[in-house]
Amino acid sequence: MLDLIPSLGSWRPAISGQRCAVATIVAAGGSVPRPLGTSMVVSEHGDVLGSLSGGCVEGAVVDAALEAMRDGGSRLESFGYSAADAFAVGLTCGGELEVHIQPTGTAGLDLAALRSFAHADAPSSLAIIRRLDAGGGAVVVADPARFTAAGSAALAALLGGDASVIRAAAAQLEPLLRGGRAGIVRLAPAEGCGTSVPEPEPITLFVESRLPAARMLIFGANDFGAALVPAGKLLGYDVTLCDARLAFSSQGRFLAADQVVTDWPHRYLASEAAAGRVDGRSVVCVLTHDPKFDIPLLETALGLGLAYVGAMGSRRSHRQRIDALLADGTPAEALERLHSPIGLDLGAVTPAEVAVSITAEILASRTPASMAPLTASSLKDGSGPIHHTEPRAALEPRSTPRTHESRQENPWT
Repeated sequence: MLDLIPSLGSWRPAISGQRCAVATIVAAGGSVPRPLGTSMVVSEHGDVLGSLSGGCVEGAVVDAALEAMRDGGSRLESFGYSAADAFAVGLTCGGELEVHIQPTGTAGLDLAALRSFAHADAPSSLAIIRRLDAGGGAVVVADPARFTAAGSAALAALLGGDASVIRAAAAQLEPLLRGGRAGIVRLAPAEGCGTSVPEPEPITLFVESRLPAARMLIFGANDFGAALVPAGKLLGYDVTLCDARLAFSSQGRFLAADQVVTDWPHRYLASEAAAGRVDGRSVVCVLTHDPKFDIPLLETALGLGLAYVGAMGSRRSHRQRIDALLADGTPAEALERLHSPIGLDLGAVTPAEVAVSITAEILASRTPASMAPLTASSLKDGSGPIHHTEPRAALEPRSTPRTHESRQENPWT
């Protein structure tokens, strides 16, 4: 839903106050086209904002959303694949989706409130916590990186005010919010007083969080740095180019970077870390290829718990670099996190090709090794799902969701 907020400010049904329903992917398995949290808004007149699958299931979701607005209740729809009926609604990719559909209003999202975050000066950090079980309701979090469950009156109201439930929620909610991730949180309800009352259903929350763009810090104002700057921007990073030599860093070819800094690399990185401007999502690419810059910079970077640290150089340079770092006291386990020589082995030669190799390795390093070993292989030579997702945590709906056995509206899509 977060990705749709910028469009709500100009979407006519939201402006005019029409009744709407929000459909959101809350669970997925196998190869699916869109990630958790992807949403589609349907107005009472059938207008649509957003997409869940690129066309495979949207028609059925619109019908379910209109039905939800008619009866006022939320529902869970399941979509998968079956060869039994090639013309029914479903996913041609073979994956499975669970889509939660809920009318907007008092028990769901307030589009008018979300539209207040649609302006150009809106904060880059934002999160939404939605209650999917019978309780309903939603909380908008303006600063997810600093959110604490214990200090939120809105979350307490959403969870019924029970202190034990709030404490249990904190353990699951806060890592999702601070990591900028989406996921399901399931909590045991507050214990009742009697034994004759039917066991209440679990409290089910769906969390989606967006943080400011992760940082890519490129050290080395050279041809390879110039090629990596736009590649990093393409992946959505906030890109900084740093070099100690003004004659190199001041060249116009680096203007695409969000920041260009002239400073000693290790000193700049240490100052950014001390100021809290790098975190566990940040990546560092050392392209200086000069020991007087590389060694102190890598010592600093490997001690920060960054998402990725890579260094350019030949295998001979790599061995010399490792010896120097060990001699300076860098722990051997920290060196295991160093990607050197930098990049996947794609046969890259030119600066542009090397930039592709580096960004490919950064992407591959995001996925746990148990799910996608860090090797350069072609999808055509593999097997199984092409999208690696977290282990699927299926919802426990109040009633059995409708399952769409179909898997395709248009056999050519």
